Amino acid sequence: MYLLGLDIGSSSIKAALVEAATGTTVGTIQHPEREMSILALQPDWAEQDPAEWWRAVCAATKKLLTQTQVSPAEVAAIGISYQMHGLVVVDKQGEVLRPSIIWCDSRAVEIGDQAFEALGSDYCLENYLNSPGNFTASKLRWVYENEPYIFERIHKAMLPGDYIAYRLTGEICTTATGLSEAVFWDFKKNTVAQKLLDYYQIPEGMLPEIVPVFSRQGDLSAAAAVALGLRPGIPVGYRAGDQPNNALSLNVLRPGEVAATGGTSGVVYAVADRPVYDPQQRVNGFAHVNYTPQNPLTGVLLCINGAGSQYRWLRQTLGNDLSYNDMESLAASVGIGSDGLHILPFGNGVERMLNNQTPGAQVLGLNFNRHERQHLCRAALEGIAFAFVYGMEALHDMGIEAKVLRVGNDNLFRSAVFSNTVATLVGSEIEMMATTGAVGAAKAAGVSVGAYKHVEEAVQGGEVAGRYEPGAKQEAYVAAYEGWKEALEDGLA
Repeated sequence: MYLLGLDIGSSSIKAALVEAATGTTVGTIQHPEREMSILALQPDWAEQDPAEWWRAVCAATKKLLTQTQVSPAEVAAIGISYQMHGLVVVDKQGEVLRPSIIWCDSRAVEIGDQAFEALGSDYCLENYLNSPGNFTASKLRWVYENEPYIFERIHKAMLPGDYIAYRLTGEICTTATGLSEAVFWDFKKNTVAQKLLDYYQIPEGMLPEIVPVFSRQGDLSAAAAVALGLRPGIPVGYRAGDQPNNALSLNVLRPGEVAATGGTSGVVYAVADRPVYDPQQRVNGFAHVNYTPQNPLTGVLLCINGAGSQYRWLRQTLGNDLSYNDMESLAASVGIGSDGLHILPFGNGVERMLNNQTPGAQVLGLNFNRHERQHLCRAALEGIAFAFVYGMEALHDMGIEAKVLRVGNDNLFRSAVFSNTVATLVGSEIEMMATTGAVGAAKAAGVSVGAYKHVEEAVQGGEVAGRYEPGAKQEAYVAAYEGWKEALEDGLA
């Protein structure tokens, strides 16, 4: 028995096949090799054609079956991870009415801010854990205000993962977790956010039927089976947004456990034992994959836009002939604190954790007589690590402490300079796990078909690819961090 996981990103689709009995990943693939296109008709807009996601899902699945030589008859379930906060709208025939307004589109910010003020900040934070901000609900209201001829034809509004599940099964449904990511969920009432729907004049019937995260959410249709090279009738047994799913993939399911990624942006995702919010709105809260009204586990998400994007820029600037391994060696040759050189990595747009300010990327303390490229490499890694630590202070303020920090092995955490800095300053061990979001989605789907008794069993025993312990030179790390923090806060004042 094999399980198929699909991870629907904005740059590519990743797919994985897992042997259920052993939990072994037998194959992974990414399609397309070049990033999928993002349409920006105006500044700060970002749209994608959902049909392009579907074509990539079909191509990736066929390539994966060919690569692994797994028989379609042996695939028992499908799980879906997807880019969060996007909007897909379809008519009664299930046809897409306009391109998807995806996660990084900010056209609805003002609409969400007005709702936050009109409904009351306390009400929104206590009931939704967030401002309506730039989330899916506000994007749907933008369609109402700016494209009424489209809005009046909408039968259902979906998240990207809901749409892919629909293309697989013909069934339109969603989850409470997904609705919370869209700010369509009321945590106090454990139902849809009716007050926000009424304020936005969105009919409740426009939202899909709610199904459990781990459940038989529909069966692969005959047409979809042909398109993917699979057999009809395979159940779709799981769906979740990419960050909650990443946490699941890393076995971060219990209060006090924290997942992190250091890709283009940096993310810290902590599990709390109850719905919690940050009065300063530096972080966002969503229902975790194993959330229930009786056990309301909540994922608290910190996002740092300026992370791997900064390090990639530095590599390109220094010369692409310099590999990341070369940069790591250079950084390791310099002492903690980079000889007084600080880099603020915030050059990738508005930073929510900085109260939506845009300080930009800055190089501070540069001395032409002392600093060379190795200092730049270390200061860049330290700057991103310091940004993680600074953001995690918001979690501390909310009473969330990182007992365990689990990360994947395909991003900045592969850098010992970076990881040792984070581990020492946070005071937490970092476990690097050999897994991906597509693998996690595959295993989660196995719960719904009885391959595993529960989700904890599905993801337990993952391979630890590396481990970082808090270092002995804490005083030096703290001094370097405090200097960086002072420089940041002076600029924000």
